[in-house]
Amino acid sequence: MKKIAISQSNYIPWKGYFDMINSVDVFVIYDEVQYTKNDWRNRNLLKTKKGVEWITIPVKQAKLDQTIDETFVATTNWNIKHWKMIQATYGKASYFNKYKVELESLYLNMNTNLLSEINFIFIQLICRLLGISTELINSRDLNLEGDRVTRLVDACKKLNGDIYVSGPTAKNYLEEELFTSNNISIKWMDYSGYKEYNQMSLPFVHTVSILDLLFNEGNDSKKYLKSFI
Repeated sequence: MKKIAISQSNYIPWKGYFDMINSVDVFVIYDEVQYTKNDWRNRNLLKTKKGVEWITIPVKQAKLDQTIDETFVATTNWNIKHWKMIQATYGKASYFNKYKVELESLYLNMNTNLLSEINFIFIQLICRLLGISTELINSRDLNLEGDRVTRLVDACKKLNGDIYVSGPTAKNYLEEELFTSNNISIKWMDYSGYKEYNQMSLPFVHTVSILDLLFNEGNDSKKYLKSFI
């Protein structure tokens, strides 16, 4: 059985995002949809001594129906600022030095100003650091047809997928009969019941960037992702 998941790219996503990636055979980055403000596309949360803080890539929004993969970064030094913020937040974390060289190099040598490409680059690196071997592809390579939901079915069919793995919020709009009529079953992700790990300060927060887990647990990070159990 071949499992497929389809999702918009997020910036340095939380652990649940990587659990979804690790749960499937092919993960499709679907950035042909409208960019939404105040969402996870260009920002995420870091766990600081003062609590959670947003780390945000400033972007340009030229039109209301602008897609994620049409969205450009608005400044030239965001990467330097972000690395300094990450270093200030996690510099004393147990495993910061384990990942410092690769992440610093990626931030300081970022050579694209397209949000979708930036997100994809970070997602690829983090998958490698976690030992996730799932195939990552861009939805544009599939030439998808149809509306919001039928495009998802089209992607599964073109990838010979038998199971579509989705986040729980999609239950509000996903038409399950469209999948079942095409011999595709749906599996819903369950993001409850995650174990707490050693964050640098209390109270514990689950919804922060995966970087928090990596810096605090290193190679043991997998133990806190449900798809590795």
